[in-house]
Amino acid sequence: MKVLITGVAGFVGSNLLKLLLTNGCEVVGVDNFSFGFRRNIEPFLTNKKFTFYEKDLRDIESLTKIKCDVIVHLASQKIPRYSTALCTLEDNASMLKNVINKCKKDKIKLVFASTSDVYGKNPILPYHEESDLLLGPTTVKRWAYALSKIYAEQLIIANNQEFDLEFTIMRFFGSYGVNQNTTWWGGPQSVFIQNILEDKPIEIHGDGSQTRTFTYVADTVQGVEKCIFHQNSKNEIFNIASEPTQEITILNLAKLIWKLMKDDSSAPNIKMIPYSTFGKYEDVMRRVPSIDKIKQKLDYEPKFNLEQGLTEAIKWQSNLLAQPI
Repeated sequence: MKVLITGVAGFVGSNLLKLLLTNGCEVVGVDNFSFGFRRNIEPFLTNKKFTFYEKDLRDIESLTKIKCDVIVHLASQKIPRYSTALCTLEDNASMLKNVINKCKKDKIKLVFASTSDVYGKNPILPYHEESDLLLGPTTVKRWAYALSKIYAEQLIIANNQEFDLEFTIMRFFGSYGVNQNTTWWGGPQSVFIQNILEDKPIEIHGDGSQTRTFTYVADTVQGVEKCIFHQNSKNEIFNIASEPTQEITILNLAKLIWKLMKDDSSAPNIKMIPYSTFGKYEDVMRRVPSIDKIKQKLDYEPKFNLEQGLTEAIKWQSNLLAQPI
């Protein structure tokens, strides 16, 4: 089977590329390096089973000549922290429409990366695939990302109903690890690690009581691989996450990373940043997954607890900082 990965030079894309090549798959990758890095795919460019195209998925012609059996669509604008809500909404919609048209024309399966952010502020935990999706007001731009993914899920399902598009939708929970972006694009853990490496205070937004359930990237891509190949993945939605018992407050995450990176018993250098400094901003106070469905249907089993995964992430990010620019 030939798998096309959009956003292949990104965090999840490059880790998925490595896994699929290791397991003997033929892979085609597309990226325009707007968020990904060439260094992430450099080790694989000489692999005869990997073909890379530097293309912009917003271009309607970007995929027309590429042959594949399945598309894993990872390329995406994120929560508009550094960009605009308009960019998030328009870019994600245009890329998806081009991918869907390719899948319908060539009659190939679409494996789509959605997000746990779609669950929004739903207070009923844990989140399972049929949970209500509860977003905040449209005047708060952080919800543009979740909205773009909800629209994408609806568009994919509508195309399945109208044109028999085969799909699998994946909702990622807090993926982190090797090749993660070291800014806020990569999540709080990557920024905390980077700040400690650079002897800067660990900046925590709000009071740090908000919780997340982080997933080491090896577990994330294990789940993606199962969504590509497992027969029970057809036309289904799956949470891909670590065990819900791994839920942790952001304050305790900062303390854990400090403990793993420092040999002494000193108190962590933490700076609290009030939400009010961000203008109109809303945070999700708890995010806890149910992974019962993916365990039962796809035999998924996460292998890394948070401390194990953070140890690997810290090692990789430390080595990255030591490399010459």
